[in-house]
Amino acid sequence: MSGPLGELRELEAAGLLRSLRPLDSPAGPRVIRDGRECWNFSSNDYLGLARHPALEGALVEGVRQYGAGSAASRLVCGTLPPHRLLEDKLAEAKQTQAALSFSSGFATALGAIPAIVGKDGFVLLDKLSHACLVDAARLSGATLRVFPHNDTDKLERLLVSVRSKHAAARILVVTESVFSMDGDLCPLRRIVELTESHGALLLLDEAHGFGVLGESGMGLAEREGLQGRITFQMGTLSKAAGLSGGYLAASREWIDLLINRARSFIYSTAPPPALAHAAITALDIIRSEEGRGRRRLLEENTCLLGEFPSPIIPRLLGSNEAALAASSALAESGFIVPAIRYPTVPRGSARLRISVSAAHPREAVLGLQAALKSIGNGS
Repeated sequence: MSGPLGELRELEAAGLLRSLRPLDSPAGPRVIRDGRECWNFSSNDYLGLARHPALEGALVEGVRQYGAGSAASRLVCGTLPPHRLLEDKLAEAKQTQAALSFSSGFATALGAIPAIVGKDGFVLLDKLSHACLVDAARLSGATLRVFPHNDTDKLERLLVSVRSKHAAARILVVTESVFSMDGDLCPLRRIVELTESHGALLLLDEAHGFGVLGESGMGLAEREGLQGRITFQMGTLSKAAGLSGGYLAASREWIDLLINRARSFIYSTAPPPALAHAAITALDIIRSEEGRGRRRLLEENTCLLGEFPSPIIPRLLGSNEAALAASSALAESGFIVPAIRYPTVPRGSARLRISVSAAHPREAVLGLQAALKSIGNGS
């Protein structure tokens, strides 16, 4: 059996080799990499909360009150007051009976989907769903059917076909509110109508909608007034909330089942209670007038670059080489914008992925716009 060196060389030849490039400064809109100051348009800190003084203070306060770690899994003795309070507040915000927090968004998907549907069930998945949703669907053992991106006609045909052949089967439809690499939105109202009419469950991943969309920042479901009609509202605390972790909001019965069946929850040490304590502060800010103000700033900054439905702005270039060259040219101009390649996106659709933040000053966004035009990538 050959070693990893050959595989690494193959990745390099295909323009797919990655390496870690640490920052020399804290995260934020302005960072230092390789000794050089740059504007950071690569992070998911959409509201600029990662360096918010209130969050930093809450994290420190949480350590002082509850210690550095939880020391056990949630079902043993790792559940501390901040975990329960965070989940209660998430449920209230998402207008569900209950919520459950996980160590990451990936862990949320890997725990939840196999607990919801098994080998006798079906998962109908949008083709551009995040890797965690794809991996979780495969892990569940359910029959997996993939429908073309946002193609509700195909989704309807799949629902009709599955339900006609398997009248009592559990069917789970899985999609994202804001797609992480294209920045577009799912046709949520139509998807809700289809799942309801065919007796299917719906899992909506609001990872990139949480904090960004909706009057109180609770995502596309809130903006469309559909929170009460979605079985599972999944999200993350690692993007607009400025921290880390994941959650699932649902009915009390479903959450109780996850507590008993979600393996990534049962067999993981609980997230640090200080992190949950800080997440409560992040949630309060997101839902406050300050949060609304930050969303207005985020929308204004996004509009400077064009008309886009979210702060994720892709620039499709096709080849890996073109994407890498464009990213390198922007870095030379003082802007960090990542080149996104297969397998994160389909082959032949390599791109720049621009992430806008409310923390970016206007001049930084206009500077990026000019730099994009100078490399032939303007809007």
